[in-house]
Amino acid sequence: MPQGDKSAYTDKQKRKAEHIEESYEKRGLSEEEAEKRAWATVNKQDGGGKKSGSGRKKSGE
Repeated sequence: MPQGDKSAYTDKQKRKAEHIEESYEKRGLSEEEAEKRAWATVNKQDGGGKKSGSGRKKSGE
């Protein structure tokens, strides 16, 4: 998957990133920086692309 390709994300993750991006823009960040931070936040919270569903929990959780 090429860098910047968002096809591996669920619709829910994409919506979450949009809301986070809007929040950063309201705080005065540029559109580009807001988008970078939003996707970094989604990756940190969800661990990357499509990983929802049964049998996907990390061991120990």
